Amino acid sequence: MTAVAWGAALLQALLYAALAPLLVGWIRKVKARLQNRRGAPVLQPYRDLRKLLVKEARVAHTASPLFRAAPYIVFVTTWLAASTVPLVAVSLPTAAIADIIVLVGLLALARFFLALAGMDVGTAFGGMGASREMLVSALAEPAMLMAVFTLAMSAHSTNLASVIDYQLGAFALRPSFLFALGGLILVAIAETGRIPVDNPATHLELTMIHEAMLLEYSGRHLALMEWAAQLKLLLYGALIANIFFPWGIGQSFTPADLGIGLAAVFLKLLALGAALAIGETVLAKMRLFRAPAFLNLALLLALLGLLSHVILEVGA
Repeated sequence: MTAVAWGAALLQALLYAALAPLLVGWIRKVKARLQNRRGAPVLQPYRDLRKLLVKEARVAHTASPLFRAAPYIVFVTTWLAASTVPLVAVSLPTAAIADIIVLVGLLALARFFLALAGMDVGTAFGGMGASREMLVSALAEPAMLMAVFTLAMSAHSTNLASVIDYQLGAFALRPSFLFALGGLILVAIAETGRIPVDNPATHLELTMIHEAMLLEYSGRHLALMEWAAQLKLLLYGALIANIFFPWGIGQSFTPADLGIGLAAVFLKLLALGAALAIGETVLAKMRLFRAPAFLNLALLLALLGLLSHVILEVGA
């Protein structure tokens, strides 16, 4: 059983890497249809990654070894962070490290090296993108922790597997969970660089955040950075889908349970991707100085969730 369990954990990690470009392709396809465009095929992100991986990576003369190492560090750290979030099954051997504090720490480590790489070459755009990224993360991380702590107070654990087990055993429509869900959605939008905080499809120097830090990368280095961004989007999608809507996730390692878990998370991610595409179609990119107000709203929703848990649920 131990070998089967570790095999399921390895399968989940590989699924994260394999499904991340598919989620991005699905979102782009839905957005194109909503805008009366044909759009690129859903599998286009895979072709883009393959094209970049076979190209030679060109590095600026002023770049340090950190610039060359950053893509590998960012990708591996983001992939490891994603692997801690239960995707198709909940009782995996990696559940011991599936803690929200560990998750936030791994994402912060990836962001740290991403910002350092953006500033390393010394271009104006790289430094500008790094400073904006740090601004967004400084406001997003407290809101994310507050939202998940609301769930942790109900489940009496910060372990993601324990929170999902609690949700499966005692699911109820709680006001605190609704507030926490709203706050976490806003944080996910900001952290993954989606509209209205950032636009992943533009290179306009006055508005870009994440893309500004990648302008000096090419070839396999750029592929790893793009793949890491796709993994981060899938990570937040799985976090929202399996914590707040845990139905269907596998509770054993039988082929039937794993198949049902994979089908369930696939459908939930399709729905979340379509909702994100609709939101990005009807909303416009906000000005950068309004991003703090956007993230303050996320923190307020998470705080309301925490207070409603203490007042309405603990007291009851």
